[in-house]
Amino acid sequence: MKYLIIFFTIVSFGSIIFGYFFESDYAPKFIGFGVLGIFFIVIPLFSYHRWKDRDVKDYMITKENLDKMRERNE
Repeated sequence: MKYLIIFFTIVSFGSIIFGYFFESDYAPKFIGFGVLGIFFIVIPLFSYHRWKDRDVKDYMITKENLDKMRERNE
């Protein structure tokens, strides 16, 4: 998964750089596809990779978590 994220990141940034520096008829499309790749492929894959083994309840404000926070403050 890590290598897939790195691959798509490099491809997306490469597309943006290619579209910005090399003037061609399709330069705006390269930039656009690079931005879409970052926001619709890289960021969701990265978020899934970082959060896949975590419990969401640890990050929610529940009565139990509020009680734990109050105990720490006292």
